[in-house]
Amino acid sequence: MTPTEYRAHFGFDIAFANGGGIHGDGFRLDLPSADLDADAIGALLVHHLGLALVESVVLRDLEIVVEQHRGSRGVEVEAARTDRRIVDLSHPIHAGLITYPGLPAPEITPFLTRADSRAKYAPGTEFAMDVITMIGNTGTYVDSPFHRYADGGDLSSLPLERLVDLPAEVFHLTDAWTPERRGIAAATLADRDLRGAAVLLHTGWDRLFGTPEYGRGAPFLTGSAAQFLVDAGVALVGIDSVNIDDTESGGERPAHTILLAAGIPVVEHLAHLGDLPARGSRFTAAPPAVAGFGTFPVRAHALV
Repeated sequence: MTPTEYRAHFGFDIAFANGGGIHGDGFRLDLPSADLDADAIGALLVHHLGLALVESVVLRDLEIVVEQHRGSRGVEVEAARTDRRIVDLSHPIHAGLITYPGLPAPEITPFLTRADSRAKYAPGTEFAMDVITMIGNTGTYVDSPFHRYADGGDLSSLPLERLVDLPAEVFHLTDAWTPERRGIAAATLADRDLRGAAVLLHTGWDRLFGTPEYGRGAPFLTGSAAQFLVDAGVALVGIDSVNIDDTESGGERPAHTILLAAGIPVVEHLAHLGDLPARGSRFTAAPPAVAGFGTFPVRAHALV
């Protein structure tokens, strides 16, 4: 079971010992448990903001609620984690699946049926062999640089160090974008050390996967945010949306262009990112090593 997570909602007034102060309204902060008092939450706030020379912290309208953590700094969940948990982050592939509007669905046909195989093997022994015909952009898949660049590395050249057992930094962004403001900005991702991490963008859009609505009005990563992630030294970027770029921009693909030019694999159409903590899980999404191919499905998963 996923441990219950808590957050504090409040306003605050902070005064500094050397003069001045800051004020905030509608602030939200991850909590390690629900039984903290205002002083303890104030100390967490100071640590999260990285403030020095604080003289006093006053919290206003404090409310503690059950809510998924968003990655506040300095918060360590105290719930027991004696059992590891593997979370499947992939959409199952089946015949007729529409992943991306306008792309063909996979076709699955038998090469050797169980009935026909009985004539080839010993009595009581039978096998099925099937053929799947599909575009690489099917289900949950990874993009290699070759997907965007003719001289970029293909699937067979992707280093496993960028695909396997990566520390996952999950940004829970379901309330951080709107239909009028769909782009995920660099500032939204700027509160963590992301070097060597798989940055996973949880937008909640996967709830529409397989429906006509999935292809319209989806959240995406802005070009400036993609450049920020390159500069931060991330290993991989994933999103649970129809595309990491804005598919309604007239054909521009800045996030793909920037990330793949830097050799950073992109995983699209992830699922169930809401089941992961903001920090602490390990992410894997390795495709077959297909030479001369740019994109292929993965069984993406995380170990919590």
